[in-house]
Amino acid sequence: MVKRTAATCALALGAALWAGQVTANCRLALVLAMDVSASVGDNDYVLQRDGLANALNLDVIRNAILNGAPGTVALYVFEWSGRYQQDVIVDWTVLDSNGAIDDVIDQVAGHRRIYKEFPTAMGYALGYAAGQFDQGPHCDRKVIDISGDGSNNEGFPPETAYMHFPFDGVTVNGLVIQGREEKVLEYYQRDVVYGPGAFVEYAEGFRDFETAMGRKLFREINGMILGSVEGAQWSPG
Repeated sequence: MVKRTAATCALALGAALWAGQVTANCRLALVLAMDVSASVGDNDYVLQRDGLANALNLDVIRNAILNGAPGTVALYVFEWSGRYQQDVIVDWTVLDSNGAIDDVIDQVAGHRRIYKEFPTAMGYALGYAAGQFDQGPHCDRKVIDISGDGSNNEGFPPETAYMHFPFDGVTVNGLVIQGREEKVLEYYQRDVVYGPGAFVEYAEGFRDFETAMGRKLFREINGMILGSVEGAQWSPG
């Protein structure tokens, strides 16, 4: 008989609880990947961090999470820059109440940046993000929301990540922050977005990040396809 340590049992129990809790009831597992590479200055970082917290706090986003299609939304948030610089802000959390959303907002707003001088290793960030789905709940849809102000400049590119990491059934959307790199939008449209219904949202600089993130979350949470005229309508209110 194989002996099981306490840690092994705890991991197995956690996986079983995730599977039992949300396999049939979770409609979306959403990973938010936030760029904190060297091109993101301190003021830009604050606009990005607080912009995400404020976007999650919008009434229209809360309503989409809690009162949208049947099933819950599960969220994971991390910051990325160099090859091995991934910093978790919010571990997998099921957003099944206003209190749960409040807790996530507090975690985001209270986070302190630990990496700031590393390049843009987007392929590594995408590979890391894809690996997190095995650690969280099983949901009907799996979406990675990667934001940034520049193209990959270290390590393997997104295309290689898509070939060698578990991206089956995963959609990757992009949020482009204009201002640092002239052709970053074209790069995201050509090389970053991936999977069914993938799209790119656009921010005119970091001051526009909050509004762009709100639009992006609204589309992702509601499962909206470009050109669709059905369902909820975006209005930040």
